[in-house]
Amino acid sequence: MSVEQNKAVVRRLVEEVINKGNIGLFDELVASNLVDHALPPGFPPGAQGVKQFFSMLRAAFPDFHYTIEDMIGEGDYVVQRLTSQGTMKGEFMGMPPSGKHAAWSSMDFIRLKDGKVVEYWGIDDQLSMLQQLGFAPTPGQGR
Repeated sequence: MSVEQNKAVVRRLVEEVINKGNIGLFDELVASNLVDHALPPGFPPGAQGVKQFFSMLRAAFPDFHYTIEDMIGEGDYVVQRLTSQGTMKGEFMGMPPSGKHAAWSSMDFIRLKDGKVVEYWGIDDQLSMLQQLGFAPTPGQGR
């Protein structure tokens, strides 16, 4: 597939599956044997674990939304810089709902094969997210 086709797959995954919660489209865009290098411990490997993670994320942050700020493709890879945001209304990874809104930066490195995501690496500014949600101190505000 071309770089533009790969970028279109990733854009659909972000906009339709993650942002709109259309999890039924997930299997069309992601290989069942996906290798997710960023999946938190305790989730099953492959696409099933990623589906579980995003279901949990959307339950905790019902208004969760990615904004794609930049997207670059080369060969089988797509890299994107995103702004992630949402209001924490449910428990997430052992943290009780804070009711607070947070926005943080994310970077995704995605490898595709035959029109499907087969490998993923992700980096999130988790410290900024935790500070905004009230679970980590902000410098200058004490402990």
